[in-house]
Amino acid sequence: MAMFDSGVGGLTVLHECLVSLPQEDFLYLGDTDWFPYGTREPARLRERIAAIAELLLGRGAKLLVIACNTATAIGEDVACAVAAEGGVEVVPVVEPQAEIAAAITVSGRVGVLATPNTVESGAYRRALEVEGRALEVTEVEAPKLAPFIQQGSPFDEGVMAMARAYCEPLKRADVDTLILGCTHYPVVAPMLQRILGRDVRLVSGGHAVAAAVQRTLERAELARPSAGEGTYDFLCTGDTDSFRELGTRFLQMPLGEVERVEIQAG
Repeated sequence: MAMFDSGVGGLTVLHECLVSLPQEDFLYLGDTDWFPYGTREPARLRERIAAIAELLLGRGAKLLVIACNTATAIGEDVACAVAAEGGVEVVPVVEPQAEIAAAITVSGRVGVLATPNTVESGAYRRALEVEGRALEVTEVEAPKLAPFIQQGSPFDEGVMAMARAYCEPLKRADVDTLILGCTHYPVVAPMLQRILGRDVRLVSGGHAVAAAVQRTLERAELARPSAGEGTYDFLCTGDTDSFRELGTRFLQMPLGEVERVEIQAG
């Protein structure tokens, strides 16, 4: 199974998949050379996503997981088109989160905290509309949050002030459910929970995607028998040492060797 993200944020998704599906083999690509996706020009990003999908399918992926909210919002269709040529299904991150958020909100007021590209794409609004509930959706762009997390910067009062500013529109809207619209954000979930209050339910991508992956594998009869442990390997497009160091903290498991790859897009 292959998955990709703009950096190490998608490792929060991989972590849940490793726990839920320990018998499966995983290949993860962190496109750190192009981080962050959240402010990239959409047309060029779509070309990049198509090239990454081709690379991962060429490595023998039986399922492709887009472990990045921005990549899902901007380029899910191009990833699906590439994967379809090889008869491979794609599991995105947006729809599974929207399904959970729509199911658990009591007030119908749902917040989305995400990158500028994800918010501007309207992907979460469309996904929530499909759920068939009358929901009041408040979306907030957080352009500085993922870079802060990716860099492994220290948590200080400046970061708290930034987080409070992003949360203020969500508090004014009185949301009772917040979609963490970037796979980097679970790292700062305790901070966001403190600011928003314990009654606001946070919906991260990890659990939602892991469940969707399991359903997809079982439906397609691709799931391995539940015995033993599979392997997990890593590719990145930037510096391998920094990816390994930061990635180990995200995954909470050793990464081992990381292979550097070049993405030929466009």
